[in-house]
Amino acid sequence: MYRRDRSVQLGGSSSALYNNLSVLRLPQRQLACFCAVHGPAVNVLSAANDGLGGSQRQLRAPHAAPAAAAAAVTQAAWCVLPARVLLVLTSQKGVQMYESDGSVMVYWHALDITEQSPAQAVFARGIAAAGERFICVGTSSGMVLVFDIPHKGTNVTVSEVLEEHRHAITDIAAELGQAPEGAGDLVTADDAGALCIWRSGEEFTLLNKIPALGCTCSSVKLWNGVVAAGYGNGQIRLYEAATGVLRAEVNAHARWIYALDLAPLTGKLLSGAEDSFVHVWKLSRNPDTDDVEIEHCHAECVTDTQICGARFCDPEGCSFAVTGYDLSEIFRYSQV
Repeated sequence: MYRRDRSVQLGGSSSALYNNLSVLRLPQRQLACFCAVHGPAVNVLSAANDGLGGSQRQLRAPHAAPAAAAAAVTQAAWCVLPARVLLVLTSQKGVQMYESDGSVMVYWHALDITEQSPAQAVFARGIAAAGERFICVGTSSGMVLVFDIPHKGTNVTVSEVLEEHRHAITDIAAELGQAPEGAGDLVTADDAGALCIWRSGEEFTLLNKIPALGCTCSSVKLWNGVVAAGYGNGQIRLYEAATGVLRAEVNAHARWIYALDLAPLTGKLLSGAEDSFVHVWKLSRNPDTDDVEIEHCHAECVTDTQICGARFCDPEGCSFAVTGYDLSEIFRYSQV
């Protein structure tokens, strides 16, 4: 069971975007950092465990020209690599990478819009750290850009472009624990509902492709060789990362799922959707049959709220945070 804690106030409201919340825990300072997107801006803030104190900063997408309107940001997320932590923003113009506190921009990658039809939207979306030194970012054309991140400095390079998807990327996730032998450690999802499972390395290798279901896969996670995918029809589907075989299917929500998250130390799965509900599930493997099992643990109704972001605040899944469309606060919950 979870109980509602003190809310954290945002500098602006949250846009109705998939996965519109990222959380970075700083246990040594007893702080948690949060970021959520609102139009052309990203509100970045820190708060103590009691929801008080901390600081706020606002980052903005670049302008195309001095008189032009700022580009809309599509997602913001912290990417935790062994050597450094970067805050990555995606927008209609490209990809921005900042130091973890948002104080210094490390890298800017502009999207190539010259070959796109004027009627086709151009944007980047889907962010995940992969392997020891890579950050993967999706695009509206279905490509996934693989950035090679140095241990320090600004010498970021595009080391590879993955071109398996035919529709806009919606989300990207990396293995949160140790990937089982033969399983991939990266999964990418697109607007049509197709999933691609990759093995990261000097060259990324495609292991499996799970066909589209005619319904958008809006959020995806990878844990212990299990792919958890949330869809526009409210379903959560669990697949084997090694084979792409469907292991479980749950009619989890009455409306579109906007966010999934996984607690790597316990296998807890968090889901949030347009139906105002947040659910906590428990994933496990049967020791006798090796089947993937899912158990419902908790349901929370955030009244009259279209949930657009949901994230655990710790690796055990003892607390989580939620954002909602047009809300200027982040709701926080902790285990009783």
